[in-house]
Amino acid sequence: MQIEISGHQIDVTPALNDYVRTKLDRVDRHLEQPFTVRVILSVDKLIHKAEATLSPPGKTLFAEAVADDMYAAIDLLADKLDRIALKHKGKITDHHRGENLSRSGDLG
Repeated sequence: MQIEISGHQIDVTPALNDYVRTKLDRVDRHLEQPFTVRVILSVDKLIHKAEATLSPPGKTLFAEAVADDMYAAIDLLADKLDRIALKHKGKITDHHRGENLSRSGDLG
């Protein structure tokens, strides 16, 4: 997994950088293929926003989270990305693989 972190109207400190990478490690466990995550951290007045775009092969997944604290926004974003990655993994899994093999033997 390759992570790109940028900030709009905020400096991405090493502490924020490490925190994002630590939180997104669990998303990496769900998707086997290499993918890219682009994270944008922004502040607008008192609203802290974290956005992420996951790019597994053939698909683009997006999530965003808003909170009063940047660390809370990153936590919410990591939870959303985790759910999205699990849902994507379930969609790409062929659930009917064994059913077709057993039917082909009964026709003969």
